Amino acid sequence: MGKLTVGALRAALVVVLAGTVFVQAGMVWALFNDPEDGSLPLTPLRVLTMLGMVSVQVAVVCVWRLVTMVRRGTVFSHASFRYVDVVIGAIVAAALVWFAVTAVNAPGQREDPGVTVIMGGVGVAILGVALFVLVLRTLLAQAVARDVEASQMQAELDEVI
Repeated sequence: MGKLTVGALRAALVVVLAGTVFVQAGMVWALFNDPEDGSLPLTPLRVLTMLGMVSVQVAVVCVWRLVTMVRRGTVFSHASFRYVDVVIGAIVAAALVWFAVTAVNAPGQREDPGVTVIMGGVGVAILGVALFVLVLRTLLAQAVARDVEASQMQAELDEVI
């Protein structure tokens, strides 16, 4: 990865992290200062929003660590699996939070149940992203295995020479 790509990715990660912290701060403030008007169950939605932001923050930190490993040339190691596994877990957690938001929002959508169906579809799409990252994890495992094999072959070749 080039320095420009890494810099752009890190800048995007910083913006996402700052945005999630800003949203969380707003939700905490709203929990204590903005009373519910009765139209929606705002307190559960605010709590779920904060939990969703935590899952995004966890994923951002892990991606940052993986980018650091890429820059150092150590991404093809067993240590990278820990971060990839946490990213997968964070995505699944985000999907579960989204399904909870859908469930909390569903009673208010009785006249238009299509909104609830669409929200459920978004939750399934989020789970699809988790499956996609799982496939990428499998590719990483294959690359790590090949790297170990290449290192062993290089060591044997060095012995012969």
